[in-house]
Amino acid sequence: MGEWVYPRGSAPEGPWELSVGAAGSAVEVDGWAHTGIKVATTTAGQVLTLPEADEERLVVPLSGSFTVQVVGGERFDLRGRRDVFSGPSDVAYVTPGKAVEITSVVAGTVAVATAPAATGAPSRVVRAEDVPVSVRGTGMCTREVHNFGMPGVLDAEKFLVCEVITPGGNWSSYPPHKHDEITDTENSLEEIYYFQTRAQPGAPEGAGAPIGYARAYSTDDQRPLDITAEVRAGDVILIPHGWHGPAAAAPGYDMYYLNVMAGPGAREWLVTNDPAHAWIPSTMADLPADPRLPLAAQ
Repeated sequence: MGEWVYPRGSAPEGPWELSVGAAGSAVEVDGWAHTGIKVATTTAGQVLTLPEADEERLVVPLSGSFTVQVVGGERFDLRGRRDVFSGPSDVAYVTPGKAVEITSVVAGTVAVATAPAATGAPSRVVRAEDVPVSVRGTGMCTREVHNFGMPGVLDAEKFLVCEVITPGGNWSSYPPHKHDEITDTENSLEEIYYFQTRAQPGAPEGAGAPIGYARAYSTDDQRPLDITAEVRAGDVILIPHGWHGPAAAAPGYDMYYLNVMAGPGAREWLVTNDPAHAWIPSTMADLPADPRLPLAAQ
C-alpha cells in the first residue's frame, strides 16, 4: 500500500509539503506517468517558483489568496477562499513550457495539479463565479462537485481536475468504478485523490482529528491493488488502475478531495461501475438530495 498512499508530510520537496508525480518531484512512483500534484502551506508574501517544464499546470487555492505570474506572460490574481468548504475558488491554468511564480497574498494553502503535455492551451483564469457547482446523488450518496478543470469549462490538453465535498456520514465515488482501459465506454486515466477534512460546524472545541475512509481494489490477479485507508487532512492516494470507491466521510466530519486525472488517450471521463454494486443507485433514486449541500449556501 505504501507506494499508493502518502500521509501528510511523507512526500515533501523544498517548500512543498507534498510533491508527487510532478516534474522534478521528490517521489517517483514506478509506472506513474500522467498526473502530478504539489501542495504548499504559505505565509503572506511567500513566493513559490516552478521552473519551465513540459507539463500543464492548474493552480488551485485551497485557502488564502495568491497571485500567479507566468514568467514572461500573464498575471492572474486569485481571490481564493477561507477554506475548501467555503465554495469554489478562482483557479489559474498555465500552458506547458512556462515558468511560474506563485505569491501568497493572504497566508494559506495552494495546490498545483499537473500533467505532462506538449501544446496545452493558452494560460487563463477561471473565476469562482464561473465554476459549475453541482449537487449529485441522493440520500447518503449526495455530494457536491466543483468542475473547474473539466472539459466544457477549461481548455487543456490532458488533465481533468475537479473537487468533491462529501458531508459527514455520506459516501462519494460510489458505486466503485474504474477507468483503466480504453474502450467505447471507458477511458484510461490515472487519478489522484488529495484530501482535506474538518469537524462539522457545531462540534465541540477540541473535537478529535477529522477522518474519512477510502477504498480501491484490483480488477484481476495480474494487477494487484488493495487499499483500505483512513485519511486525514493533507493525505494523498494514487489510483493507478482498478476499482475505487467509496470515499466515505465519517459521521461528524466533512470530507473534501481534489481529483487530478489524465491518461494516454483523449481528455474524456468515461467509467465502468463494478457490476457487483452497480444496482445500488436505482434503489436510491426516490430519495431526496442531502439538504446540507451546497455547504457554502448554509
